[in-house]
Amino acid sequence: MTDLLHSTSPARNQAGSFKSAYGLDNYGLTNLKAEYWNLPTEVLYEEIIARREGMISHLGPIVLNSGKHTARSAQDKYIVREPSTEDKIWWGDTNRPISPETFDTLYNRIQGYVQGRDLFVQDCFVGADPDYRLPVRVISEYAWHSLFARNMFLLPEGEAAYRSHVPGFTVIAVPGFAPEAQLDGLRSSTFIVLNFEKRMCIIGDTAYSGEIKKSVFTLMNFLLPLQNVMTMHCSANIGEKGDTALFFGLSGTGKTTLSADPSRGLIGDDEHGWSDNGVFNFEGGCYAKVIRLSATAEPEIYAATRRFGTILENVGYDPVTRRVDLNDASITENTRASYPLDYIANAVEDKRGGHPQNIVLLTCDAQGVLPPLARLSTNQALYHFISGYTSKVAGTEVGLGKEPQITFSTCFGAPFMVHHPSTYAALLKDKMERYGATCWLLNTGWIGGPFGVGRRISIQYTRALLNAALNGQLDGVEYYHDPVFGFEVPRWCPGVPEEILYPAQAWSSEEAYWQKYRELAARFTKNFAKFADGCPPEVCAAGPVVEESAASGA
Repeated sequence: MTDLLHSTSPARNQAGSFKSAYGLDNYGLTNLKAEYWNLPTEVLYEEIIARREGMISHLGPIVLNSGKHTARSAQDKYIVREPSTEDKIWWGDTNRPISPETFDTLYNRIQGYVQGRDLFVQDCFVGADPDYRLPVRVISEYAWHSLFARNMFLLPEGEAAYRSHVPGFTVIAVPGFAPEAQLDGLRSSTFIVLNFEKRMCIIGDTAYSGEIKKSVFTLMNFLLPLQNVMTMHCSANIGEKGDTALFFGLSGTGKTTLSADPSRGLIGDDEHGWSDNGVFNFEGGCYAKVIRLSATAEPEIYAATRRFGTILENVGYDPVTRRVDLNDASITENTRASYPLDYIANAVEDKRGGHPQNIVLLTCDAQGVLPPLARLSTNQALYHFISGYTSKVAGTEVGLGKEPQITFSTCFGAPFMVHHPSTYAALLKDKMERYGATCWLLNTGWIGGPFGVGRRISIQYTRALLNAALNGQLDGVEYYHDPVFGFEVPRWCPGVPEEILYPAQAWSSEEAYWQKYRELAARFTKNFAKFADGCPPEVCAAGPVVEESAASGA
């Protein structure tokens, strides 16, 4: 893909115009064919086309296919276990250890693999708050990954900034390199390995660009809590009165869609920190799931999929007319668009906001039993934050089928959390109590029955509930006490039918509803048991009541 049939690269004459003084020889990356430093979007387009990595679609987005991996390969992510950091990491299924020797072996082979090949470099920053900003570097085999890094991270300003850039963390992505799994002690030939001691991540045998983004996020989840900064897998926006809101949730729950509200300024769609200065975005771009995106329901994101500079990853299109079809799931359900944050008209320029007044925990309940909106006490908020209940929807990870799968992803982002969940929960409690935030549980899943029987809650109803919560319309309404989880559910909301607010009434059989609800509550209790020893008793007590008597209705 990088040979170009021995032809001249479009960017060959400007490849080093923005080269950092901290060169690739510092990584032992030598004998390269060419180095392409910090190319702008337009030039990267030319390189992508010349290398046949992708095609330009109608109105200018670049359309690309990530190959065999169309989602994160969560089972192939490792962290190097070494003395300087091992006592700070929550080891287990999420953070799988790998030896320094295995990392060194892989890296030595990568050094050999890239010899005689082209590499692309993008120097960037992560963290919009200058007090917590980290310089990063993405070194990639593919030109389109360089464009992805340029879209997603914060860029240096001016030639001098590029020349003096010294990275505090480096990602090296070589999709063409596939090691022998058994020989290298890996689960498969795909690997994402983070080495906190060496401040480096190496990625091989996967071209899915989300691995680059989430590797940097994982690093921030390790570093910033050590500085008393809450790191969050959430989107954030701000109202006209300066009220900041946070939206926690896994992919497919509506983080990006719900935060891209034309009436509120968008701080960011996925990764944030909460320091004593307020909330700040880690990134400079958005990575939105766009399958069946609606121009009516999500106009801001839809418009971004029609712009030059946007990467459309695994999105279906007609190669003759170059028209994109956002309804086409033939490659994957996990179709994605990567674009700069300022493609959203109401994006907040400095990507920062004050301390949040509202925190929204998003869940996609495929069981069809949770109410569409509930107000939580502080202890209930911590219980649900640690639980991280949702349903994984098709395409967001390798191996998922069409039917959603129940999952408990602690902190609503377990694959990216490095410390024990209690570390993040303690930070959340401290900041909620100090700054007086109200927490809501917002269900974007099913109503009237589980997946396959009921229907997905309308985005219009979800938005109506969310807007009412954020603008204070629900402050004075009457609430009913949920008999299973104990949280408060509004009895009324403008623009929302009563059956939505009373989910038992939407089922054909209320008895079946309560049975399903008790089953879900039991799953919560079983899941939370593994965190109970590290949690205060009042948080443990904020969970559901699963006795038969609980199913008595509202």
